[in-house]
Amino acid sequence: MKLKTFFIRNEARHEGVRPIHIFALRVIYLLMCSMMAVTAWSSILEHHGAWEPYRAMATCVWAAYGTLSVLGLLQPLRMLPVVLFMIFYKTLWLAVVAYPLWRAGTLAGSSAEELSYIFLAAPVFALCVPWGYVVRRFVVIGKSPIATPGSRSAAADRSASASACR
Repeated sequence: MKLKTFFIRNEARHEGVRPIHIFALRVIYLLMCSMMAVTAWSSILEHHGAWEPYRAMATCVWAAYGTLSVLGLLQPLRMLPVVLFMIFYKTLWLAVVAYPLWRAGTLAGSSAEELSYIFLAAPVFALCVPWGYVVRRFVVIGKSPIATPGSRSAAADRSASASACR
C-alpha cells in the first residue's frame, strides 16, 4: 500500500473507512490482546482460593474483551463495539474515580494512581476511532449502512418482505 492511499477512503474496502483508521484499530486490538488478555487470563489461571466477587467480575470482563480483540485483528470494524466499550469504561472511571481524587490532591500515592496512568490512553484511542462510521453504523436508525457489492440495503429487504406479504 502506498503512503498516498493510506489516508484516502476506499468505498469498496472497509466500508469507506480510511486505511489509517483500520491500521490504528488493529494496533489497539493488538495492544488489548497482548496486554489485557494475557494479564487477565494469567490472573484467572493462577488464582487459588475463593474470588472476591467484584474483582472476579472485573477480571473476567477484561479477559473476555481482551480475548475478543483477537477477532478485531481480523475484522476491525465488526469488533469496533469492543473498542467503544473500552474507551467508555476507562473514560467513565477517570471521571468518576480518578478526577475527584486528583481534585482533592489525593490521587498521587493512592491505589488508583497506576490505573489512572493506564486509563489516560482512552482519549488517544478515541482519536483512532472512525467516528463517521460509528454514527452511520450504530447511531443513525432507519438508514442502511453503506452498501457493499453483493449486499442489499435494509430498505430493499423491507420492501421485498412487504411485497411478499401481499
